[in-house]
Amino acid sequence: MRQKKKTIKDLIIEYFKAHPKKDIAHGPIVDWVEEQYLKLYKRKPRDPWRAIRKLHEEGFLIKVSKGIYRYEAEAVEQRELEDFTPEQKAQILERDGYKCVSCGRGREDGVELHVDHIKPKYLGGKSTIENGQTLCAQHNFIKKTLRQTETGKKMFIRLYELAKKEGNEELKRFCVDILETYEKYDINGHIRWRR
Repeated sequence: MRQKKKTIKDLIIEYFKAHPKKDIAHGPIVDWVEEQYLKLYKRKPRDPWRAIRKLHEEGFLIKVSKGIYRYEAEAVEQRELEDFTPEQKAQILERDGYKCVSCGRGREDGVELHVDHIKPKYLGGKSTIENGQTLCAQHNFIKKTLRQTETGKKMFIRLYELAKKEGNEELKRFCVDILETYEKYDINGHIRWRR
């Protein structure tokens, strides 16, 4: 019987399970995962730090502070109990009229619907009817990636300001193109920039 290929996620889980209830900086974990992956597959893994962050978002890891995580089996078990029950999902879908609260599309429009935590679990959001909302797959994906796009927008604003200060017209035009794309799709409108 062929052994299942270990993923980056599997290796990270293995590392944390071997070091429970310890605050661990993500640098040594990434180094260990890269070393193990290299031994197994003769190549470097892609983005182990991203897999660590994903495990935190899924509730497997506790984020102690920036770049420092902890694994506690009891917390994982508690987190799994905090998912919406099938009954809660049915109530949320019914309350929202079986339509995405962002765009109004539903199953009759051929879209997949998700029941989502308004305040995410990894930020302490509870699985209550009040904290649930119906989103189409597209808007659920956008919501999950929005926090990452905030960092990108702020970076381009800083780069734009630097290009203005240095008189670098080419870099300024590049930043304007990017920032106008944010505006065009109404992404992170709460982060303002001035030309």
